Amino acid sequence: MSRTALRICPLCEATCGLTLTIEGTRVTGARGDRDDVFSRGFICPKGASFGAVDGDPDRLRTPLVRRDGELREATWEEAFDAVAAGLRPAVERYGPNVVGVVLGNPNVHTMAGALYPPVLLAGLGTRSVFTASTVDQMPKHVSSGLLFGDANAIPVPDLDHTDHLLLIGANPLESNGSLCTAPDFPGKLKALKARGGTLTVIDPRRTRTARLADRHLAIRPGADALLLAAMTYTLFEENLVDPGESTPHLQGLDELRDAVRDFTPEAVAEACDVDAGTIRTLARELAAAPTAAVYARIGSCTVPHGTLASWLVDVLNILTGNLDRPGGALFPQAATDRTPRPAGPSHGFALGRWHSRVSRYPEAKGELPISALAEEIDTATPEGEPIRVVVTVAANPVLSVPDGDRLDKALGGLDFMVSVDPYLNETSRHADVVLPPPPPSQSPHHDFAFNTLAVRNQVRYNRPAVPLEPGRMAETEILARLVLAATGMHGADPSAVDDLVIGQTLGKAVKETYSPVHGRDAKELAGQLSGASGPERRLDMMLRLGPYGDGFGVRPDGLSLEKLLAHPHGIDLGPLASRLPQPLKTRSGKVELLPQPIADDLPRLRQAMADRAEGLVLVGRRHLRSNNSWMHNVPALTGGTNRCTLHIHPEDAAGLGLVDGQAVGVKGAGGAVTAPVEITDSVRRGVVSLPHGWGHDRPGTRMNHAAKDPGVNVNQLLDGRLLDPLSGNAVLNAVPVELITKL
Repeated sequence: MSRTALRICPLCEATCGLTLTIEGTRVTGARGDRDDVFSRGFICPKGASFGAVDGDPDRLRTPLVRRDGELREATWEEAFDAVAAGLRPAVERYGPNVVGVVLGNPNVHTMAGALYPPVLLAGLGTRSVFTASTVDQMPKHVSSGLLFGDANAIPVPDLDHTDHLLLIGANPLESNGSLCTAPDFPGKLKALKARGGTLTVIDPRRTRTARLADRHLAIRPGADALLLAAMTYTLFEENLVDPGESTPHLQGLDELRDAVRDFTPEAVAEACDVDAGTIRTLARELAAAPTAAVYARIGSCTVPHGTLASWLVDVLNILTGNLDRPGGALFPQAATDRTPRPAGPSHGFALGRWHSRVSRYPEAKGELPISALAEEIDTATPEGEPIRVVVTVAANPVLSVPDGDRLDKALGGLDFMVSVDPYLNETSRHADVVLPPPPPSQSPHHDFAFNTLAVRNQVRYNRPAVPLEPGRMAETEILARLVLAATGMHGADPSAVDDLVIGQTLGKAVKETYSPVHGRDAKELAGQLSGASGPERRLDMMLRLGPYGDGFGVRPDGLSLEKLLAHPHGIDLGPLASRLPQPLKTRSGKVELLPQPIADDLPRLRQAMADRAEGLVLVGRRHLRSNNSWMHNVPALTGGTNRCTLHIHPEDAAGLGLVDGQAVGVKGAGGAVTAPVEITDSVRRGVVSLPHGWGHDRPGTRMNHAAKDPGVNVNQLLDGRLLDPLSGNAVLNAVPVELITKL
């Protein structure tokens, strides 16, 4: 007999509410939850395929431990014994930095991934930390840190109320949004146009989003920062600068004017391949709109000037008076945010507090560039020990990082490796221990990260829709036990990790004068927490201490886990609202418009006005039915348009004598791949495009469907040396490539 259960979709950043159909313990269907307070019934093909993703037969069900060179099934006790034996002795002998921790994108889609990796990193004390952020979004974190003092204070466009939206390097009709959590992003763009608003898209590809736009500009790849700088110049030159209500919170307006004086529309036009008049029109329209927002994403982050482009997005919002006002770009307020502190000067944001051992890349937000992982393993220097042990959690860097061949070899030479992953994939195949989490239906769900980026304040929580299968271990327990094994506490009760965090958090809260629990007894407060597990008790604590919380009885109408459980479709907390100056954590207590690292990087951008790439340049692309590498193992989400083909403009194809479907070699600084040609005018001349996440042809994996149509790894075309210097983000777009037509 079938039943239904609610579940927030974990398959992309839109976080749509689902209603699952369940037969026994198997998810047999998924539809949009019409009563969900955030998504209101919207669903995309990924959410509709939840059951297929959840029930993928290639998902690992028991731990694997390497014995006599082969990965074999083992008990959980054997697996964690092996973790403790392989990891802790290396730390004690060589120091914590010989352990490299690699966190992949799916971590932000699970409760466990949000709650336990920070404890693991703190317990290990390693500086060898790498995440997917440095092949994705680190420029936005760095620019936000420099502007606002907090790398996680990212303003998002008020999609439901804006009159004018400028998108650059973003394709939300395919991605469903990124660093902007918005169920039914396509519907919101259509609603913008229906109410008389304007949508402009700047992208070298005519994407599905670009086809919806009032104006599409096919910019030269990598020129985003130049275009935005020229728009900024125009605002100053034509006296269109009007920061409005944010004016008292700004510092450095005059210095900013001087800093952009060389970036005239005429000076950047050729480099951008956008004429000067159009650039001026973009700036004027932005300034004239009743409300407006500029939003940029991965296309503008994964380029040589990614941090400068991210900074200029917020600069334009600020100068036109659209930062922190309804209809513009606002700071969301998540229910699990820390208790809001009083506005005023704070600690600020610093870059380069330490550096990588080999190439001396500076740290950003506590992370080193993931492009440097291979050399940190395989290269000896006098500066300290190389990485000898790697812990990956939901990460597949062999496919997601430049020059996967080198990393593949480096991982094979480690002393020890442990992977928390549901699949034996291109990376986890190297592990000595693989710890597989259960499928999402068997896990609880709350979006800690994405609610800090949501276009409407709300809070939702699901308990597991299906009981934990016999022989499985909850992902929260897996990561808690990993923390214990890594920190010399192997064998302790995993609840000790949650108790430690609760004790530390409440102990700090009772000492903060602005906290609702100031002066109270931390142990007494811990005793008041509700929840059926340690993770639920931690969620209850965060809700009660947060901006909407009950403050442990101080505000009886406030949030708690008990109240949230009584609202299975979620609780609406209202539209985004102005919050300045509270979110600012700069040393000045103001928005610092021209931080020194930004000023120091502007000469490099000036030089880019004269640079010209010869030949073809490469850009990536994303499909609606795909999310990085792991969803290619689901038949319902592959095939059709979701194929690994090389897009090329008809005129470029004709010039090279290429025909549709022809195999062609693509050569870059890091290597070469061969892919079938797909001739399309959706890319501008001089540009070719390959999607990311493919390349499932390495031996020793157990992703059978993905291996049938493996595609090629676009990141193998890159050698990993080209990075945005401020953020350490890999340059994945606007890179020169050569086509080899005779194979």
